[in-house]
Amino acid sequence: MSQKMSIAIGGKKYTLTADSPEQENAYRAAAYSVNKMLSVYTAKFPGKDMDEILSFVALNEGIGAIMMKKKLEAVEKELQTLKNQIDTYLDNIDNQPPAEIR
Repeated sequence: MSQKMSIAIGGKKYTLTADSPEQENAYRAAAYSVNKMLSVYTAKFPGKDMDEILSFVALNEGIGAIMMKKKLEAVEKELQTLKNQIDTYLDNIDNQPPAEIR
């Protein structure tokens, strides 16, 4: 179910096609985030042109994406370690002789 949608970034309107409601929400959330950062950088660096400010926003978003990817990789590694520990524990339980009934 493709749906055309319109978002505004830095005062310019763009028409996009969203393949799902989730994708549409992601586009809108991303546009909101970019516009919010544009406001912050415009206030922080008055006199800079929009291309420079958009470069700062893109750099900031890129750094954020890289940091999140590293955190995700660390969590996945920890998850695998925990899974291995659980598997080892369960294997040890399965290999123990049954307890005697008293």
